[in-house]
Amino acid sequence: MTATDASDTESTADTNPTSTPKRAVVLLSGGMDSATAAAEARDQGYDIYALHTSYGQRTETRELECARQLADEFEANDFLQIETGHLSAIGASSLTDDEMAVADADMESDEIPSSYVPFRNANLLAMAVSYAEANDCEAVFIGAHSEDFSGYPDCRPEFFEAFERVADVGTKPETEISIEAPFVEWSKTDIAAHGTELEVPYEHTWSCYRDDQPACGTCDACAYRLQAFQRTGVRDPIEYAERPSYVEEG
Repeated sequence: MTATDASDTESTADTNPTSTPKRAVVLLSGGMDSATAAAEARDQGYDIYALHTSYGQRTETRELECARQLADEFEANDFLQIETGHLSAIGASSLTDDEMAVADADMESDEIPSSYVPFRNANLLAMAVSYAEANDCEAVFIGAHSEDFSGYPDCRPEFFEAFERVADVGTKPETEISIEAPFVEWSKTDIAAHGTELEVPYEHTWSCYRDDQPACGTCDACAYRLQAFQRTGVRDPIEYAERPSYVEEG
């Protein structure tokens, strides 16, 4: 598992025209982090196999629409959507349980937020590794980052390192698949700035936990996203019901 230096935007693509193209599965949720991870994978010379999972989240229709648009934008070799009802059936998350309200953003809290879906990333990565092994992919890219793992235990660097060991043990002897979380030590602001340099089409992404259209502007996902764009001085191109300022004035 590797992390990309925020200052290093040089492509590592293999320039040998006779070499076999590298392949990577990208967990493409439709959000800004996964879109930037796809751009990073492409910039590193990988052919993209996009994997999108609908698991009963409130905005799954809009997320799928965005993921499909992003796969087209990045000229993905393949796009696979998997519908899984078990995470919704298990519940215990405001993303999947209609009886739990999506809380307004509390960016100072140290508590695990109600939007945490229990052990979600292990489920997603397991599917991604299966998809990668079936298609001779060398890597699985996920867009998790430091502001995620402050609240979500399955976004920590040690989790991805451990999962890479699981993938190594649980696949064929000749299979080698790395778990790439290139932004795991980055902030959301770092991601927005890097994605802007890579010309990520953020107008085709969706982050809001509550609504399909427009984004609410006040849930955790909207708040961190808006703050990132406000810090970089770039206007977030999607529509919001509210667009509060999440940066200190002065």
